[in-house]
Amino acid sequence: MESDSIVIYRHFNAPSRAFTQFSHEIIRHPRLSSDAVRLLTWQLSLPQGARESLSRTAERARIGACAFTRAKRQLKEEGFVHERRVQVGGGRWVTQQLLSSTPLSAEQAAKLLAGTPVPPVQATAPGPRKPAAGAPVVDQPVPPPTDGHPKKDPAEDTSNLPAEAEAESEESPRLEEARALVGALPLLSPALRHIPPGMREELARLATRWLDAGHTSTDIHEHIQRCLPGTGTPVHRPGGLVRYLLRDVPARSLPPQPVPVNRLSPRLEGARECAGDHTQPMLFRPVGDETHCAECALNARH
Repeated sequence: MESDSIVIYRHFNAPSRAFTQFSHEIIRHPRLSSDAVRLLTWQLSLPQGARESLSRTAERARIGACAFTRAKRQLKEEGFVHERRVQVGGGRWVTQQLLSSTPLSAEQAAKLLAGTPVPPVQATAPGPRKPAAGAPVVDQPVPPPTDGHPKKDPAEDTSNLPAEAEAESEESPRLEEARALVGALPLLSPALRHIPPGMREELARLATRWLDAGHTSTDIHEHIQRCLPGTGTPVHRPGGLVRYLLRDVPARSLPPQPVPVNRLSPRLEGARECAGDHTQPMLFRPVGDETHCAECALNARH
């Protein structure tokens, strides 16, 4: 049976304005997903000088968080996207994103970014506060609370070690063991392979608190492995997850003590059960190594 042949006709009207020329290598790239191509072509179609970030473009293009992460990774691997962080005035940091219609090497991207001026970052002024109810208190400054806790634990892969924990770990002799423990985390699960190097020292100091409390490296590894999500569930911020798991140090449970064997009362110390025929067990105190009581031994002689 012969199959029907397919004939395709294409009708294309070249736009007279508001268009962008793209290379066929981008549109037909074998290793770029449709989201990655859409993200790149959208960015390249923006006017020169537009400061729309990749994440904002993904939001406008209705590309989900997971798809955006995958698309951005593909664009960076193929050389279409390059990033670097630079520090500007006031101690602030700015992330520069470079997008290119042709793949660039890291050296080529670094030269282009080095010649690009970084726009000044304006500090965000605090908005007007709503006055509190009641009469104002004059010249009575309220000190900030000192015993509060954050409502939500940060889940980012950034350093956020408490100062007291940092001071404790610096004095601990177990810090080197904790660093080796953290260095072995990628062996526990593929989900822990991409812990940022800048977080390892923080995690080591948190692990030191566990070691100082009496836990072993095996205890800590088993605790982390037990709390990891199931197979197939992606972990987007492994460093933040490990930090959350190590933040609270539980009390170390002591091993169960052996149950003492019931000993005979002092009155029966040295007694032995007779091996003869008795209705009930018969205890006697042997003089040597005899196994029968005196009555059984006498009956045996007669």
